[in-house]
Amino acid sequence: MTPDKIIMLGTGNALVTHCFNTCFIIESNGRKLLVDAGGGNGILRQMEDAHVDFADIHDLFLTHAHTDHVMGAVWVVRKVTSLQSTGRYDDVLHIYGHERVLHILHLMCDLMLPKKFSSRIGQSVLLHEVTDGQQFEAAGMHLVCFDIQSTKEKQFGFTATLSDGRRVACLGDEPFSEHCRQYVEDADWLLSEAFCLHTDAERFHPYEKHHSTALDAGRLAQQLGAKRLLLYHTEDKTLETRKKTYTAEAKQEFHGMVVVPDDLEVIQL
Repeated sequence: MTPDKIIMLGTGNALVTHCFNTCFIIESNGRKLLVDAGGGNGILRQMEDAHVDFADIHDLFLTHAHTDHVMGAVWVVRKVTSLQSTGRYDDVLHIYGHERVLHILHLMCDLMLPKKFSSRIGQSVLLHEVTDGQQFEAAGMHLVCFDIQSTKEKQFGFTATLSDGRRVACLGDEPFSEHCRQYVEDADWLLSEAFCLHTDAERFHPYEKHHSTALDAGRLAQQLGAKRLLLYHTEDKTLETRKKTYTAEAKQEFHGMVVVPDDLEVIQL
């Protein structure tokens, strides 16, 4: 049996230039769930460098419609429909998201992709609208999605139950809302944004951008009873020291395992 893992395709925030925007693959029992797709065709390079074949991606979850999460999804649709048209992609691509993000993705595909590709939406590319608290199966996992109560752009997170029963909770890329506690408490893995170090808050201004620090994420993980904490959606000015310093700051508050991945890093679950 293939070990369950997370493949971090990107780890940065919206305006990074030295790493890719945050998106990743959760793989359980050999099946892969792509979560977001970054801000452009860099997703093609990240997938190639991660040695992941697009023909193996049949499920995509879009958290929200910010450019650094949804623009790359246009390229995913472009790539998959191209493979479908040449007989190199079996079955259907399922894309999950709330009504607004799916509407924006569909509109962008209609406006920007050749008709022979965009016309496959609704046929071999299926858009599935999800609602707050909805449960469904994707990539062999049981998902429960939830509205994170963003005040900027409607955004959903989710909890995925792996084939062995462990739970991976994705909080999206904004500060935690109590509305989500029922879905993410006591998770085996808590995936949280950490825009910068708390000690660098005056430099990067995370709170003005409605984001959190590594210290905040560590405190939250401890309060929620998480077993392990993974940090993403960071600035890219401190990449050489990010792993060490973010881990140390989060562990000031969190007593469990902290992972601060680099782009393309594989985390065994």
